[in-house]
Amino acid sequence: MRMRKKKNCAARIERCGDIRITDPENHKGKWNEVFGNDNPIHVEIGCGKGSFIVGMAKMYPDVNFIAIEKVEDVIVMAMEKAIANEIENVRFMDLDAERIEEFFEKGEIKRIYLNFSDPWKKGKQAKRRLTHKNFLDRYKKVLNSGDYIWFKTDNQKLFEFSLNSFCAEGFKLRNITLDLHNSGFEGNVITEYEQRFMDLGQPIYRLEATF
Repeated sequence: MRMRKKKNCAARIERCGDIRITDPENHKGKWNEVFGNDNPIHVEIGCGKGSFIVGMAKMYPDVNFIAIEKVEDVIVMAMEKAIANEIENVRFMDLDAERIEEFFEKGEIKRIYLNFSDPWKKGKQAKRRLTHKNFLDRYKKVLNSGDYIWFKTDNQKLFEFSLNSFCAEGFKLRNITLDLHNSGFEGNVITEYEQRFMDLGQPIYRLEATF
């Protein structure tokens, strides 16, 4: 379903200029200057309306968060949520994740979050999945050995595909669960999609992949 265009989207985005990064290529290797500190950087790819990234930023004030979302009508709501909650340790980029290695040096990112990514259900669309080899190879260029990718989805087939993809690319897996909310895992921050699936009684699949 196509999202309805947000009213006054351009003006709303402009009002969020203080936390929006429009020239990420100029910050490569210098993201500490953007945040004014040397705290570790965590990146969420596909932040949606921002519940997760805002929740994580509140929970971990000593971590710098960057949210990537290519749909302007969505990211504007995430930025407004961050501003309303007076979050200072998060920045937003309305760009495509396939360019991630253009904006970060090797090891500049300590953790990547993939939450409820588009499953691209047709086989011929597999290369567009954020856990496909093409994307995992890009993540390897910005992570150091021992750094993590945290992955959550409601889609069983995507989860199975991702398990195989991570293993094939040499990632080590841990904390694998087929029912997150009955697993005893602590510290989970719920996304908008996740709440919807919880209300429907659907299980959430989760894993942590170490590069």
